[in-house]
Amino acid sequence: MTSLALQLKRLALPQSDPGLLTRKEVASLLFDPKDAAQMDRSSFYALGCTGLEELLGIEPAFYEFQDTLFSRSSLTLERSVQSREVNDKLDAGISLFLTRLCPYFLLKPAQKCIEWLVHRFHIQLYNVDSLLACALPYHETKMFVRVVQLLNINEATNRWNWLHCLQKPGVPLARGTLITHCYKDLSFMDFICTLVTKSIKVRDVRHLRVIFSFYASTIVPALDAVEKVSDTIISKLLPYIQKGLKSSLADYKAATYMIVCQLAVKVVLEASLVDTLALQLSKSLVREPVLAKEGLGCLIVLLQNQKEGAVGPRAFGRLCCMSSLVETLQVMASVHDVSPLLRYLLPHLVHGVFSTCTGERRDHTGLTQSLNHVCLLLTDAAQGCFLFCTFIKSMPQINERQKFWSLDRRVNFNNIVLDHMMSSLRYGGALDSVIAAHVGDVSDTEQKQLFHHFLSLSMSSGKYQILGNSDTSLLLSLKHPLPSVRSLAVEHLMGIITSGQVFIDRLDPEDTVSSLLSLLQRTDLSLADQWLPVLTAAVQLLSDPRVAKGGAELVQRAGWSLLPFLVITAGRPDSAQLQLARHVAQSAVIAQHPLTVDWAQGDEPSANRPRCVCVCVCVFFVPSGEVWWNPEKLDTNTCCYLALICRLFHVVVNGAGQGASAGSFRELMRLLLQVHLKEAPLLFRFLCVLWGYSSNQGEQLDVKVGAVLQTQALYVGRALLSGQPAATLADLASAKSPVFPSLLACLTSPVREVRRAGLGALQSLSAADASPFQPITEKLLKHTEEIIADPTQMRVPDTFMAFLVAETSLLCVSALQSVLSALLPLLDRLLEQSGPEPPTLLRHEAQLLQLVLGKYNEAAAPLLAKNQACVDLLVRALRTSARPHADIPSFQITALEQITKPFFSALPDEKVQQRLLAVMFDLLVESRNPLVANTVSSVFKAIAVDGELVANELTPPEKPKVTVTVQQTRRSKALQRKAQESGEAGPEEGAVSWDRVTLILELLQHKKKLRRAQLLVPPLFSLLASLEPRVGDQGNMEYTKQLLLSCLLNVCQKLSPDGGAVAPDVLDEDKFNVELVVQCVRVSEMPQTHHHALLLLGAVAGIFPEKVLHNIMPIFTFMGANIMRLDDAYSFQVISKTVQTVIPALIESAGHVDAVVARIVHVFTDALPHVPEHRRLPILAQLVTTLGPARFLWVLMLLLFKQHATHTASSASEKDAALERDVDFWISLCCHFEVSDQLTSLIRILQYLMQLPQDKDDAAKKKEEEEEEKLIFSVEAHSSKELRHFKFLSVSFMAQLLASARFIGKVRPVHGEPLGWGLLEEILRYIHSVARCVEENADKPTAKFWRALLNKSYDALDKVNALLPTDTFITVMKGLMGNQLPSVRRKAMELLNNKLQHRTQWEEPQVTVLLQLSGNLLSIVGKGHGKVAEEEEEQAVNRQTALYSLKLLCRSFGSGHQEAFVPVLAAAVELVTSPDEEKNVVGSALLCIAEVVSTLKALAIPQLPRLMPAVLHALTHRKELLANEIYLLSAVTAMQRVTETLPHFISPYLQETTAQVGERAESSSSSSSSSSSQLAVRLASLRSTVATKLPPRVLLPTVTKCYSSMLGPLMSILQEHIGHMEKEQLNAHQSELTAFFLTALDFRAQHCQGDLEKTERIEGFVIDCLLAMVMKLSEVSFRPLFFKLFEWSKTPAEDKERLLTFYRLADRIADRLKGLFVLFAGNLVKPFADLLRQTNAAATDEPLFDPDDDGGVEKSVLLLRFVLDCLHKIFLYDTQRFLSRERADALLGPLVDQLENSLGGDDVYQQRVSKHLLPCIAQFAVAMGDDTQWKALNYQILLKTRHASSKVRFSSLLMLTELAAKLRENYMVLLPETVPFLAELMEDECEEVEHQVQKVIQEMENILGEPLQSYF
Repeated sequence: MTSLALQLKRLALPQSDPGLLTRKEVASLLFDPKDAAQMDRSSFYALGCTGLEELLGIEPAFYEFQDTLFSRSSLTLERSVQSREVNDKLDAGISLFLTRLCPYFLLKPAQKCIEWLVHRFHIQLYNVDSLLACALPYHETKMFVRVVQLLNINEATNRWNWLHCLQKPGVPLARGTLITHCYKDLSFMDFICTLVTKSIKVRDVRHLRVIFSFYASTIVPALDAVEKVSDTIISKLLPYIQKGLKSSLADYKAATYMIVCQLAVKVVLEASLVDTLALQLSKSLVREPVLAKEGLGCLIVLLQNQKEGAVGPRAFGRLCCMSSLVETLQVMASVHDVSPLLRYLLPHLVHGVFSTCTGERRDHTGLTQSLNHVCLLLTDAAQGCFLFCTFIKSMPQINERQKFWSLDRRVNFNNIVLDHMMSSLRYGGALDSVIAAHVGDVSDTEQKQLFHHFLSLSMSSGKYQILGNSDTSLLLSLKHPLPSVRSLAVEHLMGIITSGQVFIDRLDPEDTVSSLLSLLQRTDLSLADQWLPVLTAAVQLLSDPRVAKGGAELVQRAGWSLLPFLVITAGRPDSAQLQLARHVAQSAVIAQHPLTVDWAQGDEPSANRPRCVCVCVCVFFVPSGEVWWNPEKLDTNTCCYLALICRLFHVVVNGAGQGASAGSFRELMRLLLQVHLKEAPLLFRFLCVLWGYSSNQGEQLDVKVGAVLQTQALYVGRALLSGQPAATLADLASAKSPVFPSLLACLTSPVREVRRAGLGALQSLSAADASPFQPITEKLLKHTEEIIADPTQMRVPDTFMAFLVAETSLLCVSALQSVLSALLPLLDRLLEQSGPEPPTLLRHEAQLLQLVLGKYNEAAAPLLAKNQACVDLLVRALRTSARPHADIPSFQITALEQITKPFFSALPDEKVQQRLLAVMFDLLVESRNPLVANTVSSVFKAIAVDGELVANELTPPEKPKVTVTVQQTRRSKALQRKAQESGEAGPEEGAVSWDRVTLILELLQHKKKLRRAQLLVPPLFSLLASLEPRVGDQGNMEYTKQLLLSCLLNVCQKLSPDGGAVAPDVLDEDKFNVELVVQCVRVSEMPQTHHHALLLLGAVAGIFPEKVLHNIMPIFTFMGANIMRLDDAYSFQVISKTVQTVIPALIESAGHVDAVVARIVHVFTDALPHVPEHRRLPILAQLVTTLGPARFLWVLMLLLFKQHATHTASSASEKDAALERDVDFWISLCCHFEVSDQLTSLIRILQYLMQLPQDKDDAAKKKEEEEEEKLIFSVEAHSSKELRHFKFLSVSFMAQLLASARFIGKVRPVHGEPLGWGLLEEILRYIHSVARCVEENADKPTAKFWRALLNKSYDALDKVNALLPTDTFITVMKGLMGNQLPSVRRKAMELLNNKLQHRTQWEEPQVTVLLQLSGNLLSIVGKGHGKVAEEEEEQAVNRQTALYSLKLLCRSFGSGHQEAFVPVLAAAVELVTSPDEEKNVVGSALLCIAEVVSTLKALAIPQLPRLMPAVLHALTHRKELLANEIYLLSAVTAMQRVTETLPHFISPYLQETTAQVGERAESSSSSSSSSSSQLAVRLASLRSTVATKLPPRVLLPTVTKCYSSMLGPLMSILQEHIGHMEKEQLNAHQSELTAFFLTALDFRAQHCQGDLEKTERIEGFVIDCLLAMVMKLSEVSFRPLFFKLFEWSKTPAEDKERLLTFYRLADRIADRLKGLFVLFAGNLVKPFADLLRQTNAAATDEPLFDPDDDGGVEKSVLLLRFVLDCLHKIFLYDTQRFLSRERADALLGPLVDQLENSLGGDDVYQQRVSKHLLPCIAQFAVAMGDDTQWKALNYQILLKTRHASSKVRFSSLLMLTELAAKLRENYMVLLPETVPFLAELMEDECEEVEHQVQKVIQEMENILGEPLQSYF
């Protein structure tokens, strides 16, 4: 681009952009540019205001823009014509708004506001920087891309041209691209930084996080990515860094910290800049310490990466003012390295501290504390080294000043230095290295003295102190090679220690104690006695009070470590070990130890006695006369003493075993036993503690006695036992001694050696012959090897008992009984103590009580019969509910668990058993503990109980415990009723405890181990009888009743497990009261009671069938009335069980079974309506299965029929619904059984129906009905109508059952059985019977019923025939077709047709036999006339049926057996050609021909010469046939099939066929019947066949010949034909088709004068057909055809009819071709203009069509409409700039002048203007696309508003509105010249025009978006 072009471009204003006027595309953020062009300004304004309102709900700060950018006045503000001041103010407002909008940019309200700003203020042109600043933080979103696409940044010189690459692909801006541009273009970096500062100025800081995040995430990576950070970049960023550090915004400050860190890492800055940055950072930390850690971290990064020393002291001064400096550094130091900051702070801090000492500074305390805290942060030796170097370097300058100090000031300074130097203890190595390095650098004597003076201040002064004798330091003197020097150094060091110069309080107590104890433990005095003074001094230091500052725990731990030194292994009295022990014993540590707290009270032991140690250790703890060998009962001191003795024993016995000092330890052992365990009982009690302590559950002694110590103690005990005298040994083996039990405990040890040692000790103990344990000892010693080998021998109780059991079981029993007898007093005493009052039993006492109760076992059971106290104590235990310990079960539970099955069975006395049972039942009633109830239940379930015992518990006490009879029960019930009626209450002692009885029954109902269960029957029935009259507490009584019934059921099941009869001697029948059970069922309302009673009855039916049979009917009656109504599975199971149990017994025993069963079934059917629907089928199926379906299914079905027949429905619809529902249920019920059973039942039903009389009156003549017949259907009890309904229902059901899919599915496998023949025979008999009834009742009112019944019988016969095998069926049908009766023949053919329709697969032999039937059928078809009229009519029906059968045969088998159907076709053609044949027969013959021809195909060709002329002749001449639509449909169907099958052989008949198709198509279009619709479908199919199957060479001549008669149908045929033609065929026949269409298009001019409606319809067919050809032509082929048609329309010149046809065709072609038609419309412009003028009545006096001609005006109106519509489509689809200026000028005038054309009258004028002219001119304006031509067009229209006619003025206003709607905002340029004309019309004389002007102005305001009132 040249420089001049660039200057012009810069000078160009946005408002001069031509795109603002075209409005084809409008810039938009939210909408497509083309869609946005269709929207008006008010829509955008409303959108922006909506967005602003939503933003105000989020941020009220946007309220100030409501009156500026979003005010109503902004709608009319055009900034392009405003002054600079206005635009600058507008830019400022927009910039402010976008800056505030930035955080909300991604929200929909914000985007709506931007959309308004883009549309109204064009911010994408004027405010590009502000818009991008708003969107740039979201550069990775799609919305940012939308913003970029709004911009015009194509020029390379544009600032934002680097974003141009994003516009076309529409992809977001990559982060890398943004960062790269940031460091390459510093102006863009400055733009980002300025964005932050502007945002801070204009809005609330709470919502700026996104700005700060963008700022940091862009600048920091840019600094990281740039190869070298230049000075320019630094200078660009420094102002914003300073602003960020000074800012109070935490996010802004954090972002600045990140930038500073990145700068420090990336580049080495100048020292002054680093100092400045550090100062600014320090100030920011002091001013706003919100980000203390982050700020210090930034400072650390700056110090770490820049030159050391670059930061001056100013930052240190600021940091000292930071209150949280030390705390923050402590937190940071735990995670990060803060050494760079410490290296900066320490020199200044040390210097500051020295300055305060010298008086230069006064903040001495603050600096000192800061230095102390900072010193605590030193984490390694290097940092400590740095601190020491700082001190050392500062010392020379301080020395000069100290000369002038006072003594107090020097002391103060020394203390300060000393305090800080104490930290050297943590980094001694670092201090040494620093001192060593400094010594090498110091040469001056004065400097050396100064350095030594400094060292003297520290803790290391002794280490580096110069000794005068050796002239070297103390450390070097101690390591000097000369012994004399080393000795002098040691003496000097000793002097220091003696003088107290060691600062123990400066040392760590923990380290001091550890070091001293380590020295004591690693020195062996037995090898080096010379170390005794050192160790003695170490003990003295441990006793120093300053060491105790470490805490009591540290002192106690030191005491425990010193205790081993009290044990002496040396035998010499003057040994160093003994002397050290004396010092340890006298030390303060031992005096403070808990074990030796009273040490100082004892006498000092003699140094000449070796045993003093043992005595001094233990003498103060010897108990005074207490039994101390049971640790559980000892106090704390005694337990400590015993634990010490155990440890001492452990140490001594270990030392005495082996080693050089074994002798000394043995001496110690002897002393230990002499001092503490002198007496033998005491000694062995102590040993028993060690033997059995490993089995102890507690830790009272806090001593671990391992297997080794236990074994050693056992061996010691064995040795001691071997040396004891006999008397002592006898005492040790007595029952009071713990020796034997302790040894038994050792035998259970898992360690083999312990068991071996225990057996050895037991062997020594066995020498005491008088021991009560001698038998057990001998038995154990016999099994020594087993016990040693197997650790479980003594653990398992059974095994242990095997050792203790002697020779015989008798001896065991007697021994156990004696044991239990001996334990009874103990049990009595323990039970007394276990009462509810304290004190409670101890744990061992409770365990002992459990063990004693455990002696109640099978062996001790006989003792309960002999010893009453034994029983009483057991009962007391059973009633003792105490539980002293939570982990031990209660004594009640323990006693109950002893009542086991063997124990209870071993009780010899039934009284004892009775008492125990009574106690258990009492516990069940009285106890509220669920565990007791569960235990009692478990015990009762396990033991075997006699029935009499339980019966006694169920019977009241005063009643005799004997059985009762039924009579006695009844008598007692009667007495009870009388007593209740008289109001007398029974005695209390005779009342039944129902709570107790209920609990007993709960246990009893599932009891299995029950002897003589039959003894329970009488008391149970007695309870049931006594329960019956009670009316209170109904729920509990029902539950008790259920328990009684359940117990009775349990008894019955035990007496008869298989359900059979029981011997009378076991259970008498009289004792079982069935009546009482039935009465329970009747009285109770609880379903559960019914269940239990019925289950009991089911069980009793097998035991006493006769007794139950007497009560069977009441049972089933109640079952039908009550039980069957219950909808639960359990009720159904009860009913099934009862039916299965009772009914078979009834059938076996009853005499007249059928009558009894009929009654039972009657009960069930009566109850059926009350049964839930889903339960009915299972109940009845179960009943019939039990009865036997083959025998009694028919009875149930007939009773169901009777129930339905006698049921009266309220309405016909309900009756039909009930019948359908019941029939479906009956079918489901029947199909539940086998087919043979169903067929047998149907036979029985038919036999029963034949036994019934014809009517009720005939019943009196017959003999008396049998009982069974009365039960099923009693004629006397029902009316004649009900009888007839019953019969009809029975036969109807038979037919429906035989036709049901479920029955057929079951009958297929067994269809060959002879039973089907039996049913057929029976149905034929019944049909014969019914037919006779029909004849007899022909003249009676019931004749209709009998005919209907006969039809149903025939229907049933059909269904029976369907059961026959196929081969048999065909044979039967063939025979029936030869029957003399026409009805039989017809019936046979109908059955055959039904079979052929429903069956799809046939076997080949069957097909052969079926094809043989065609001869029989043809004989029926070919039968002549000569019979009476009625038979002839029937014969005609038979012939139709025969033809239909032949059709079905051909459809099924014709494709495989074509030759067999040639005679059929010939016979059918013969019928069609016969002129006198009946029309229905001819119609059937035509349908048969259609089927046969489609099957035979080529074999049908010989019949075509006879067939086609006959069909065409019938369609042409037989008018009586044409009146029958069915016949006509048959003929068309035949023609269609023939044409479809043989299209190449019908050319001789094609012309006539085509003519018939056209004629029938016209006639069928006028009819609306269903057959007419089918006929139309057939005709359409025939037309399609003719059009698609025939070649063009055959069809086209035929169409031409038929043209003159039926043009419409022919065109439809030809149109479809052209659609199926190939391109080559079309090209070959194009000339022929063109000639044909020219002829056809001339139809209007040649054949239709005056009838315009008919002409339009027929001409439409031709045009549609021509369009089908046009759409298949190419452009090259279509162009000559179109111009040929154009030329055809102009000749002859005097005939204008062709103009109508052509322009109608042009309109249709333009609609189909759309934009392609414009290519051919150039030559039509002038003719269009001429025609518009010629048809304009206002412009010419010569009409185009002769007005005298009929319809001349209508033709002109029609032509004008075609022209306008064609022009509208050309303008609408113009994409090629068809409408040039010349063509527009040629058309503009004629089109606008049409507003004046009143041709056709007012109504036609208004319709033409609104529907045709307005759209045409409006689209004409759009197609022009030129504002100058718009002005001309608009002006011409405006001139029409001054027309004299008000209609023209009104139409002009409508035109203006349409034009403005199309041009929208582009109409603004035309508005100035339009307003004056509108102003004139506002005062028009026509009121309608005046109102229309107001509407036009309002519409224009809505379209243009601006008010027009200001223009007027």
